[in-house]
Amino acid sequence: MATHLTLLKFLFLLFFSSLGSSHAQYIKPGDTLISSFSLPLLDSPNGRFGLNFVRWSNYTYLGAFLSFPNNTGGYIWHLSQGIPSANDSDEFILENKDGALRIRRKGGIPITLCSSATNSTIATLLDSGNFVFNEVYSNGSTKRVLWQSFDNLADVLIPGMKLGVNHKTGQNWSLTSRLTWYIPNPGAFTLEWDPKGLELVIKHRGVVHWKSGILRDNQFENISPHLTSIYDFNVVSNGDEESFSLKYKNQSLPHTLWGLSPMGQLMEVPIKGAVFPIGADNCYGYNTEGGCQRWSQSDCRHNGDKVDLKSGSFTAIDYDHYLRYDSTPDTNLAISDCKVKCLNNCSCVAFYYLYENTTGCKFWTNISTFLADDSSSSERLYIITPEPSNSANPNNIKPEPSNSANPNNITPKPSQSGKSKRIWIGIVIAIAFVTFSCIMCYCCLLPKRKVVLQGHNETTNEKELCNSMISNRFDDVNEFPNDGKNGSDITIFSYECIKVATNNFSLENKLGEGGFGPVYMGKLLTSQQIAIKRLSRNSGQGIIEFKNELILISKLQHMNLVKLLGCCIFGEERMLVYEYMPNKSLDYFLFDSNQRRLLDWKKRFNIIEGIAQGLIYLHKYSRLKVIHRDLKASNILLDESMNPKISDFGMARIFKQNEVEANTNRIVGTYGYMSPEYAMEGVFSIKSDVYSFGVLMLEIVCGRKNNSFYDDEHALNLVGYAWDLWQEGKGLELVDPTIRESCVEYQVLRCIHVSLLCVEDGAIDRPTMLDMLSMLTNESTQLPLPKKPAFSIRRKSIVANIPNKEPEVYTVNDLSITDMDPR
Repeated sequence: MATHLTLLKFLFLLFFSSLGSSHAQYIKPGDTLISSFSLPLLDSPNGRFGLNFVRWSNYTYLGAFLSFPNNTGGYIWHLSQGIPSANDSDEFILENKDGALRIRRKGGIPITLCSSATNSTIATLLDSGNFVFNEVYSNGSTKRVLWQSFDNLADVLIPGMKLGVNHKTGQNWSLTSRLTWYIPNPGAFTLEWDPKGLELVIKHRGVVHWKSGILRDNQFENISPHLTSIYDFNVVSNGDEESFSLKYKNQSLPHTLWGLSPMGQLMEVPIKGAVFPIGADNCYGYNTEGGCQRWSQSDCRHNGDKVDLKSGSFTAIDYDHYLRYDSTPDTNLAISDCKVKCLNNCSCVAFYYLYENTTGCKFWTNISTFLADDSSSSERLYIITPEPSNSANPNNIKPEPSNSANPNNITPKPSQSGKSKRIWIGIVIAIAFVTFSCIMCYCCLLPKRKVVLQGHNETTNEKELCNSMISNRFDDVNEFPNDGKNGSDITIFSYECIKVATNNFSLENKLGEGGFGPVYMGKLLTSQQIAIKRLSRNSGQGIIEFKNELILISKLQHMNLVKLLGCCIFGEERMLVYEYMPNKSLDYFLFDSNQRRLLDWKKRFNIIEGIAQGLIYLHKYSRLKVIHRDLKASNILLDESMNPKISDFGMARIFKQNEVEANTNRIVGTYGYMSPEYAMEGVFSIKSDVYSFGVLMLEIVCGRKNNSFYDDEHALNLVGYAWDLWQEGKGLELVDPTIRESCVEYQVLRCIHVSLLCVEDGAIDRPTMLDMLSMLTNESTQLPLPKKPAFSIRRKSIVANIPNKEPEVYTVNDLSITDMDPR
């Protein structure tokens, strides 16, 4: 621990040569600043903060730092994206040119932080340490903030920075740890503000790792109490914002930073003084002290097991037991990921990093003896020490002996008679256990006939249940086509096969969680990667949605629909097995301030076209006429080439080919994407999907969510905001600033125009998906003028009022049924 704390301080306390007496304080249009690494590019007006490039490993990053009279400074912020740098002589440039703020290596490709349609911009380092890029009026006053570093936090929190969410802009504030001390790439941990629990939360790969406890009287339950004398904790909770921030009680006190370490610790880092943890000091999944949270682990681990950093080496117990050394050469894995992988592997007894930059994993497995050795030449390892009461002691790790009791560290040998006695006792126990197990297995398995599937056993009852679900009748169609294969040719996976593929549903294999339940990544024995949707017992969905998706997706084959490989039914377990999509879902890229930069306009337009092709197939060309009813960004998956695939058919309905619309009292879907006739009257048709697609296309163009959109003057959703801009002839102001340079203006304007046609109030006025695609891709097609769409100017939860029906409120996927009030 001491080594890591010293290293953290070293990384935060960086030294610079003389700062000089005067440096630039802003970058006006046309300015270009070249880094010398010894002098800051910008100074804040009070001289407390500086901005410069910093080199870590083989990359150079733009960052802001605290500066003091003795020329010491700690970095408070840096860009998550670095520029490859080959040698120390490289020059790096920060420029405000053509309305865009960019960084680049001299002669290299620039990275655009923000771009604007106007040249009335200026970049400034404020006295708070916030680096901002503003659009300004002619008198120099700020018109609007285009970009700011405090909206792009790294792993440090100082007064002025916030954790939480801005409902007006959709901006989320959170800290992200570095991958390692030496690599500032985003790591495994995040620090977030939970406004409901009034507490800070640290997550490891999305799983809650630690909680601060409720904030009461300026004190968190699980954070060191001495901080109350240094800080006031400020909480904001209103319609615009929910946030947490720090404030110094006394400006004359030595300045400190809060940092999130690569191991998930919350640290306090004084500029002058020792570095020490203030929260989440040693959380490993079982202990609940100090705010640590439990999380699911293998059955072989127990409460009381410890993970300690020790010096020494391993040796095999005897010739019948050997130590195996495994490695995972993945430079995206930090030591915290190695810890999780080792704890989830019952044979693992120790772990450490593989490479000198502290990435990758190496593991020690199988029964062995650890010999402690504090000499400088010994290897340092993270050792898993079982709880003292665990008599089996599967890892057989010895406690460190006292020097006085056993100075030579010699392990006494047991007597021969005692050894023989223990052997006979072990044989008797083993025979009794095997006999008892055989009797139990016979009693349990006798009533069921077993069938062999893919090398694993599965009961006939479970297979017949799965087949009957596929071949049974469905609500909207009298009978499905029978192809002689019980209605489907999908594979029925055994439960054991799924457990092996997902490493017993380990946390490191978990991809996320939706309304259906958690989704896991798995690997079959054939090395094929798969994705498994596991129905949660707490899910708003159930057997109907499971059956619905199983039937539908097994019948549909199209390059823009996700491919179902099979299913698994075991007891109460219901799982669907899909092809694995390495790039997750569209919302992962679209609504993240950093990831969205990877989607230029060409990729976005290809995604729009691909989704449209998939919907055309569902509505017109598939054997089953399908209405999806829950089309949104999170249900669009992306393959390795960023091609879109529509997923999640649990809410879908099947139409007969001559059916035009249907009515239901079971309203399902997601607020903001439901057409007005469906939300208010329960009427749905292919035009319901067209409405959802129109909203989704607007989101792709602007990079913001429809149901979290706020304009500065009116509480409008995205549809209303787009309509207002269109009416004023300002459609291009809707475009995501990160794609301004790559977008084709006429193509973007055409997409916005067609989107407004898709979200018209009357379903009959909306185009079909086939007509819509023709409008997008055929420039000669004359577009009709859109009519005013239906959109909400206020938000209130209600029960859907469906005439002559008993309404059933059915909510999934964060659904809320909401009034759709036309303006």
